[in-house]
Amino acid sequence: MAEPIYYVDRSDIREGKLAEVKNGMHDLATFVQAREAQLIAYHFYIDESESTMTTVAVHPDSASMELHMELGGPKFRLFGALIRMRSIDVYGRPSAVVMDQLGQKAEMLGGGTVTLHTLQAGFSRLHPPRNSA
Repeated sequence: MAEPIYYVDRSDIREGKLAEVKNGMHDLATFVQAREAQLIAYHFYIDESESTMTTVAVHPDSASMELHMELGGPKFRLFGALIRMRSIDVYGRPSAVVMDQLGQKAEMLGGGTVTLHTLQAGFSRLHPPRNSA
């Protein structure tokens, strides 16, 4: 079984762009939901000060993330005038292609860092436990 990939990015919301960021988040979430049935989770968050946007995604494998980057690329570009990417953190084992795509995304959206974290221990319960009755 392939190892899931957890993706977290953080961006500063440019001054006066909050409403556009919120609209863009809803548009992108709807776009992804309609085209990427394999994606386990895809969420956007804004902090209490409404100055930082965080994206959290869970992909079942690297192929899912590669597809997401290919399909979403044109949509990501629309955020360039709205945010400044601070960081992308990836947890798991994405392909070299995905890491290259993420570097390009970070550069396009403000030059944030891309950090890869490798699993050392733990488990996931992506499906509820079955009754053993």
